[in-house]
Amino acid sequence: MSPNIRVVLVEPSHPGNIGAVARAMKNMALEDLVLVRPREFPHPEATARASGADDVLARARVVETLAEGLEGCGFVAATTSRFRDQNFRVADVRDVAERVVAEARRSPAAILFGAERTGLTNDEIESAHVLIRIPANDAYCSLNLAMAVQLVAYEIFRARGAKVVQMHTEVPLATPEDMDRLYVHLAEVMEEVEFRDRTQSGTNLMARIRRFMQRAELDQNEANILRGLFTAIQKRRRRAGGTDRER
Repeated sequence: MSPNIRVVLVEPSHPGNIGAVARAMKNMALEDLVLVRPREFPHPEATARASGADDVLARARVVETLAEGLEGCGFVAATTSRFRDQNFRVADVRDVAERVVAEARRSPAAILFGAERTGLTNDEIESAHVLIRIPANDAYCSLNLAMAVQLVAYEIFRARGAKVVQMHTEVPLATPEDMDRLYVHLAEVMEEVEFRDRTQSGTNLMARIRRFMQRAELDQNEANILRGLFTAIQKRRRRAGGTDRER
């Protein structure tokens, strides 16, 4: 279910950026896009750059004033890349994202983004409760509009509890018995090639190998591949040894 969060673009000048913003929003499960006095919209370039997020563009509302764009909203955050003279409260994007998610549970929350060239004016950020700063290179901290939306939308997505889904294959992990056979086989090959533990106790090498192999979490196919490799090494050595004896 889509959160009650609105993305408001104030005077966007490039239709391609509007399309890219729509795509960024759909990536992060945001749907409510409002455009305040866009220079060109609708536009074929916006549709092309949306790249499958046409539904977000189709629902986008175009308004003439920022007040219309924020109508019905409670909490408002505005993005900025520069320091302001006035006493505005400025917070990190990750902290604001958590606040936006919390506030959106009781009433619509909005995030303001300014025009590509100038950003938001001081008058436009008067409606904001907090300013968002995205950490960036101090020597070049101005982000492309769509990139800024993507970063903020991503932090909102994470704040809503999204986690990376671990991909599990159908092949089960190698069992302890599989791994024991693998280690025995490896020890045989190591002895044959005279790759021996040079530590004083003579027991550290195999213990370390076991530890990093366990961290690898081999599945049964992978364990079998390694055992096949060990067997191939042994056969090659035996053939080479037989040739030497024949000489």
